[in-house]
Amino acid sequence: MKKMRLALTLLVLACCLSTIAQTRRTPARRTTTTAAATNLTPLERQVVGNHMLSLQWISWDYFGTAKITKEADGRLKCVGEQLSKEYPGDYLKLDGYITIVDALHLQFTGTIKTKVYHLNNGEEYVREGTFDFKSTQGRKYWREQEMKGPDGVTDYVDIYFKRK
Repeated sequence: MKKMRLALTLLVLACCLSTIAQTRRTPARRTTTTAAATNLTPLERQVVGNHMLSLQWISWDYFGTAKITKEADGRLKCVGEQLSKEYPGDYLKLDGYITIVDALHLQFTGTIKTKVYHLNNGEEYVREGTFDFKSTQGRKYWREQEMKGPDGVTDYVDIYFKRK
């Protein structure tokens, strides 16, 4: 019986020592921020993050999301979309890079895709290039200034300021 207790005690001790050794080999998990996140300028802090996104043809009542991140090379990546609830298949999609001109003026270089059932024969409308987004008249969003959409209509593509 004593040998059995001793064997059991040694087994438990071996398991404990193995767990302790494994814990020491595994680095402690810390919540750290990336170098890119810690090196944001004050203007980048206003821009980097998640923003509401809208195209008036889809809705001003519910929004999509534009996510702006700072990449390792220092560029600000912007990817976003708004999907229609009323007309499945209609959307606004952004994919490109942001340059901050000032707090009220962003330049987006990339692709803007829209698909709205009653415009452009219901086909996707794609624009590529550099687009200015400005906040004017005290608005709490940056609006794309090159507003010409398909069929000569005016598109209001808006990226909203982050909520504080």
